[in-house]
Amino acid sequence: MTTFLKLQMMFNEALSQATKESGILLGKELAAQPVDALQTNKLSYFSDLENASFVVGVQSNEEYRGVFYLVFALGDAIVMSSSLLGIPPARILEKKRLAIMEADDCDAFAEILNQMIGSFNSVFLPRLPNKVHLKLLPSKKFIPQQDQVTAEEPVPEGEYLMLMTQLEMPGQELSRLDLLIPLTLANLFDPEGGAEATAPVAEAAVSPAVQQECSPAAEPADAPTPAAASGDGAEPATIVLILDDDQFERQQVTEALSAAGVKVVAASLDDNIKDLFAAGGVKVALISLTNADDRELAVSIKLRALAHDSPLVIIMCAKQWTRSGVLKALKFGARDIVLKPCSAGELLAKVEKFLKAA
Repeated sequence: MTTFLKLQMMFNEALSQATKESGILLGKELAAQPVDALQTNKLSYFSDLENASFVVGVQSNEEYRGVFYLVFALGDAIVMSSSLLGIPPARILEKKRLAIMEADDCDAFAEILNQMIGSFNSVFLPRLPNKVHLKLLPSKKFIPQQDQVTAEEPVPEGEYLMLMTQLEMPGQELSRLDLLIPLTLANLFDPEGGAEATAPVAEAAVSPAVQQECSPAAEPADAPTPAAASGDGAEPATIVLILDDDQFERQQVTEALSAAGVKVVAASLDDNIKDLFAAGGVKVALISLTNADDRELAVSIKLRALAHDSPLVIIMCAKQWTRSGVLKALKFGARDIVLKPCSAGELLAKVEKFLKAA
């Protein structure tokens, strides 16, 4: 059997980090058991798949190029996305039973996936410098006996290393998360790992394709960066992003910073902030929170995901902060904490400090 012990150890660490940080995001404990490894192929795997699933592509760039896949049970995606949205437990059970996944659920699950891939990068980049940089691709919904397997869908033909882990969350019955890594890519990650590979698994005849779904936060593999898209290579102007649901307060801060010569883009927390990052240049995000709860704090994770590799300083403002709230805000990526009400001068000083350092 293919061992890939080094690769298993890296993915165990990556999954541990990803579930821990996802648990903070969800406000619930989330864990993954150590992986088990098995060699398989695409048709054998999908012929044995019984439940509706999400197939999530993860592209490896730099020297080790390729795509591997995370296969989540649809029910687990519903539980995690609903938890992030703060949906009551009884309703979560009903949605899971009826396999209901709406647009808001898709957006929430995409945020969780972005956070997980960020955690994976934090493990892989130091161990494989200049060899790997992971990027989330669009996810696909696959329903056995309904969707059809083709040469390229839901994953390309070929031999795969399958890493299996059991997800765990108190009060919820979660399923197994599978990672399908093409053997060619696994051998790049861990050249000595495939030395004891056995003969390929026999292929089974199957008929189950996949529809493109739930990919609001993912990007095409070769999407140009904003600078490249402009064609002139010019650096985009430095922007301060203000997110505040209070329109009057948002306008006051915008006017104060603009009067000091700062370029500002303002929006509410519910606006499509993805579009605000399209032109690039966002260096500081000033987020005004109402309750400073997990759901509001999680906006910072979405911002960091949208910023990709560009440095982004996040400043969080709220009318009251508890010690645990401050610690959570820092865990979610805040560089500074502000207690409201505060003067325009104080905000300007903080913003200018970070802009000079950017």
